[in-house]
Amino acid sequence: MLSFKLQAWNALAPGLEDSSDWSRWLEQPVSLPAELHKVALKQIPPMLRRRFTELGRCAAGAALPLLEDVDGVPGVFASRHGDTPLTLSLLEGIAGDEPMSPTGFSLAVHNAVSGLLSIARKDVSEVTAIASVENLIPHALLEAVTQLQNSESVLCLIYDVPLPELYQPYTSCEPFPFALAMLLSRSEGVKMTLEQHSPQAIEADSSDLLRTMRCITGLDRDVHFPVCAEMGWKLSRDE
Repeated sequence: MLSFKLQAWNALAPGLEDSSDWSRWLEQPVSLPAELHKVALKQIPPMLRRRFTELGRCAAGAALPLLEDVDGVPGVFASRHGDTPLTLSLLEGIAGDEPMSPTGFSLAVHNAVSGLLSIARKDVSEVTAIASVENLIPHALLEAVTQLQNSESVLCLIYDVPLPELYQPYTSCEPFPFALAMLLSRSEGVKMTLEQHSPQAIEADSSDLLRTMRCITGLDRDVHFPVCAEMGWKLSRDE
């Protein structure tokens, strides 16, 4: 079992911008738009801001409010699929014998968001970019918690955008863009635990994100992530 403190969190999705928005929506979920509303990102210089795609704007919009008074912090950046809309556009360009945009390619790699945020904040702290087809959230937390052995705090940022229609028959995804930013700490905040646990039954229409947000907002005490018939992960809060 791994213990850590949740010092602060912020989450962003279309129409959901603060903890009260999320709490109301989690109590009575309704369909959200498939596109993110405009995110100002005024902390980022205009020339650099132009390089943020929807995925990057969503991730930065969730993370930057947590980092206003933080000079430098290591980060774990976790996205299940990465910037698939941009990647697909590059592949379609290749299929049409069009020259590939160097800028487009540089922004399509999986660590692009972490790189842009590091440049914007002038933060040279180490970052880790991960992907996971299943159980992205517990794997991101596992990586972030282990980094607390060497750092007083770690940013854990989990984000994705809906898959292009071409890919949707082959895998599941949230139908709206989202980002969940958590500042984990050794000493400050709500005590949390992450542990391997026997799998529990979960609602068929619930997603890892929704169940995690219910735990983060305090609506539920724990959230289960089934891995297989014999094993799963459990994230719990102790208040």
